[in-house]
Amino acid sequence: MSQLAEPLRPTPPRKLKLYFTISLLALFLFASAYQTDSTFSELLTGLPNMTELLVDMVPPNWAYVDNITPAMLETIRMAVVGTTIGAVLAIPIALFSASNVFKSSWIWYPVRFVLNLVRTIPELLLAAIFVAIFGLGPLPGIFALGIFSVGIIAKLTYESIEAIDKGPLESMTAVGANKLQWIRCAVIPQVSAHFITYVLYTFEVNIRAAAILGLVGAGGIGLYYDRTLGFLEYDKVSTIILFTLVVVLIIDYFSGKLREKLL
Repeated sequence: MSQLAEPLRPTPPRKLKLYFTISLLALFLFASAYQTDSTFSELLTGLPNMTELLVDMVPPNWAYVDNITPAMLETIRMAVVGTTIGAVLAIPIALFSASNVFKSSWIWYPVRFVLNLVRTIPELLLAAIFVAIFGLGPLPGIFALGIFSVGIIAKLTYESIEAIDKGPLESMTAVGANKLQWIRCAVIPQVSAHFITYVLYTFEVNIRAAAILGLVGAGGIGLYYDRTLGFLEYDKVSTIILFTLVVVLIIDYFSGKLREKLL
């Protein structure tokens, strides 16, 4: 009578790869810290200055809220208009970037290249360029946020388009639908909810971005950041920070509720 064979036990994975990865990341971290002079001694040296700054910011000057409310409303309006411009422009760009909508790489590859180029330019630099073109005011900030929004919304949308169900696309092709009918009836219904959530997310990001565009003269609450920091009025700076935080939290809350209903 043969003995029952012992069950084969899987060989435990070797931890050499894990240790090597951790060591490599630690090496990059310490090398980066060394090249940038980021040391704990520098941090400890600056702690008294940080503490002094925080003390100067408390308590906030709540009377300053009346002065900055119009600027905050202007910041919100800049974000609304900039996000809307970016969302409208992102629709055709996302369609031309999707490889399952336009099969030829001669179409979607150049569009993606331009899209990647747009996303590499920070909104603060865009605002500075438009300030040099149009002058001071909210208009440069709106254009900067619009271009910045195109980069985010188009990128996320074309990735969603490439992940849609291929069944409706094949059915539309089988019945002889043209490209416009194909997009309207098979692509848009599948990505519209995602597109709206991307627009809402970009609007949240633009509220934060618009708050600092005033540092280069592009309007909004950032002008008051620049003014109060320049005059070392830290109690007013803390008021602006807290006021901006409250506005951002309120917008995040309602935007999150809308995204929950859409998805």
